[in-house]
Amino acid sequence: MLKVYQTLHHYHGPIHHQVVLSYELRKKARIKAQTEAQQDIGFFLERGQVLQNGQLLEAENGEVVEIKSADEQVTTAYSDDPLMFAKVCYHLGNRHTPLQIGEGWVRFQPDHVLQDLVELYGLRVEQHQAPFDPETGAYHSHLPGHSH
Repeated sequence: MLKVYQTLHHYHGPIHHQVVLSYELRKKARIKAQTEAQQDIGFFLERGQVLQNGQLLEAENGEVVEIKSADEQVTTAYSDDPLMFAKVCYHLGNRHTPLQIGEGWVRFQPDHVLQDLVELYGLRVEQHQAPFDPETGAYHSHLPGHSH
C-alpha cells in the first residue's frame, strides 16, 4: 500500500497516481482508498485540512499523488440578480454551511431546508451530480495577492 503523509507546494514534475474522493472523504485525516489504477493507498494527514481538487501529495516512496473531486449529489442554485445572490450566500454562510460559490451560482450538499431557503429568494435550483469543492475559508484559502 502506498502511504501518504504530506502535501506538496510548488511541484511541477510528473504525477504518478490520481485518487478520486468525495468531499466527505477529503475532510478526513486518515483515509484508505484506491488510485484510479486500483492501487491501495493510505492517507495519514494533519487533522483539520480538506484535500482540494488538483492538490498534490507525496507518498513515502517519493511518488506524487493528485487528488480529484468525485462527482456526487449536490444542489446548485442560480441567480441573475447579484443582490439576491449575495443575500442567499450570506444566509447560507450564516448557517455555517459548506458552500461552493461560482459566478451566479452557489452549490451545497442536498438539504431540503436550504433548498427551501434559496427558492424563497427566487433562485432556480437544480439537483445533480457534480464535484463539490466548497470554499475553505479566509484563513485556509490561497487568496490572490495574499501570502501565508
